Amino acid sequence: MARMGSAQHIELGAFLRSRRARIRPADVGLPHGPRRRVPGLRRDEVAQLAGASVDYYNELERGAGSQPSEQMVAALARALRLTADERDYLYHLADRPVPASGGPASHVHPGMLDLLTRLTSTPAQVITDLHVTLVQNPQAVALLGDHSGFRGARASLVHRWFTDPDARQLYPEADHEGQSRAFVADLRAAAARRGAKDTEARSMIGSLLDTSSEFAVLWADHEVAFRRDDRKRLDHPVLGLIEVNCLHLFSEDGRQRLLWFTPAVGTDSADLLDLLAVLGTQTVAGPTR
Repeated sequence: MARMGSAQHIELGAFLRSRRARIRPADVGLPHGPRRRVPGLRRDEVAQLAGASVDYYNELERGAGSQPSEQMVAALARALRLTADERDYLYHLADRPVPASGGPASHVHPGMLDLLTRLTSTPAQVITDLHVTLVQNPQAVALLGDHSGFRGARASLVHRWFTDPDARQLYPEADHEGQSRAFVADLRAAAARRGAKDTEARSMIGSLLDTSSEFAVLWADHEVAFRRDDRKRLDHPVLGLIEVNCLHLFSEDGRQRLLWFTPAVGTDSADLLDLLAVLGTQTVAGPTR
């Protein structure tokens, strides 16, 4: 792994320590616990939140670690609840390019991330308006699979839906047509809100028009509708059919959405979601990359 200059390492470590010290455990969904001798989070807690080893994070704070990857920088920014400016500064300190808006390393809206942290008993995730998953809680990973490994155009579920048959396995075949129409109508609404100069949405639409005849036919219908709430049937690989309500909370600019899933009334989905929490993510296969 590449190494940075010593002065840059030291500045990176100092910045991480300063951000860690300002966060209370309750801010990130952790118990306060006894014998907390210093303000803020402990190093092992930040490592846990970022999915890093304690030894590796300790090295970063001491200014002696290897250059963190872009994925690790994004994870640290989320764990430490950095603002957009602080996130960009962390990327500069790590000598990594600041990611473009809309990708899987996009800065998660702080309010969205705070709400996600507090949704501990229901599947929830934050996505962009182009359906790129930014962060999932463990229940969402158990229900929907781990979306963290997708890169490039495939980071968008809309793109995968029309280009990769595996993306539809979680949905009963009878529901595919309705899902396709909803995705296309939502994409048209999102692209319109972004404006004609937005290259990200325009590139995705052009790619899908070139590669998917199904998408092209639906796009020609000019249906426009944001997805605000859905009733979904999910064919879970272990638990079978689960019916859920998918609710959407939009950020102020509409670029991000918090999705959370509740059991559909009149079904046994509540019991299945409870069982899903027990099973965890061990029985859910990761994504095909």
